Amino acid sequence: MPTPEPPQKAETTDVPGPDRGADEAPGVDPWDRMPEGALNRPDLGGDDDEPASSGEGGPGAPGPGGDSADVEGPSGGDGAPADGAPVPSRVDFLPSPVFVLLLGLTGFAGWLSWRAVELDWAAEGASVTPLIPPLLILLGWIVSSAVHEFAHALAAYLAGDRSLRGSAYLRLNPFAYPQAFAGLVLPSLYLGLGAFGMTGPPSYVDWDRIPSRGRRAAVALAGPLASLLLSAVLAAVVTVLVPPGNDTTNWAIAAMALLSFANLTAALVNLLPVPGLDGFEVLAAAAHRAPWVPAARRNALFGSVAVFAVLWFPGVREALVNLVYGLFDLVLPNPVFPGIAFYGELLLQFWA
Repeated sequence: MPTPEPPQKAETTDVPGPDRGADEAPGVDPWDRMPEGALNRPDLGGDDDEPASSGEGGPGAPGPGGDSADVEGPSGGDGAPADGAPVPSRVDFLPSPVFVLLLGLTGFAGWLSWRAVELDWAAEGASVTPLIPPLLILLGWIVSSAVHEFAHALAAYLAGDRSLRGSAYLRLNPFAYPQAFAGLVLPSLYLGLGAFGMTGPPSYVDWDRIPSRGRRAAVALAGPLASLLLSAVLAAVVTVLVPPGNDTTNWAIAAMALLSFANLTAALVNLLPVPGLDGFEVLAAAAHRAPWVPAARRNALFGSVAVFAVLWFPGVREALVNLVYGLFDLVLPNPVFPGIAFYGELLLQFWA
């Protein structure tokens, strides 16, 4: 009787069975068996080996000019953002924490000035040069300048310049301005040296994105209008605190009176049709395609400095101050307001 042969052992394969994980199979890279999209990798938009779509006219199909089809995003609408662009958020229009901190510091400096604490700190009979009121005026002016630029940016966004969404201008953060010299340094220098208000040119607005003349003019006038409103609010507060027939040397009230004066001068001076001022953009709105407009905008900073240099001359500055004080006399019931604002000027320029 023949001896039966032993049964042959079944050949094994590298394919994992139902009870064997992919990571246990020899010779198989588990990352190659990972389902598509399971890696949760961001779409960098630059992979040449992975087409955006499988057919023509898909979501990633190129447009007539060879570029990808228009996708609504921060630069084109309210849909999905473009590659590398920040995702739109509700906080894009909220004041930044820096601005909230700036308001807090301004209020604290105002309280110290109201109480005149520096007089309490000094020895009895000692001469005191107040330093907190100048700080209050500087902080208040930075807040005022931020509101001025915010008005420009908000009007530009509403008029069609969506590139400003989430920017430091719309979030009221003057310390993060891309054009910080024009938006923060220059206005502070103008106030410190001349004791009157001027702001830098709104060079951050993309005027080509704003379609009509009326909208461009409205964007240009939004800043002076905001400064005018701030001046009116501060003047009203001073009038309530110092009713007709009364006078004051309170440091905080004098600082508010000077800030009201500075905002009004900023509103008036910016109406001049000079490159670097808002009045020029009103003029340029009617001649948007003229060849001299881009050249003038490139030199806007020089125009702003030139206007300040002219207004800094004693005779010209005196005429500007008399004009603004005359407007206050016409509107406000208390005739001592110019004197209070002048006292604020003395507090600001303590080195003079």
